[in-house]
Amino acid sequence: MADEIKKDSVEASADKKAEKKSEKKSEKSTAPKKKEGNIFARAWKAIKKFFKDVRGECKKVVWPDAKTVLKSTGIVLLCVAVLGVIIWLIDTGLSEVVKLLVNAAKNASSDAETTTEAAAAVAGAIHGFLGF
Repeated sequence: MADEIKKDSVEASADKKAEKKSEKKSEKSTAPKKKEGNIFARAWKAIKKFFKDVRGECKKVVWPDAKTVLKSTGIVLLCVAVLGVIIWLIDTGLSEVVKLLVNAAKNASSDAETTTEAAAAVAGAIHGFLGF
């Protein structure tokens, strides 16, 4: 029984603490922030803070060793070469298809001209033979 009372009192005190924290947060969020200094002073402080944060983040960076860099560079160069060959093959294939289509169009137009010339020759022969 005593344990249950202790648990209830601990839970109640935890609930009260949580309520106080939420009240403090709501008071802080509604209170207007006090601006210190003019615009240039605030800007200078912000710039200094930014570069301080950048320096701190740079200290956290873990740089790869030379072996990892060389391995990654080799993989990138290999992928670029493979993709370059694939793109070259596609480009060459499409260029050849276009050349074939252009040649087919030229042959079709020359065939049409030949057909027209042949028809005119036949018409002339008929005209001359029949005397029209």
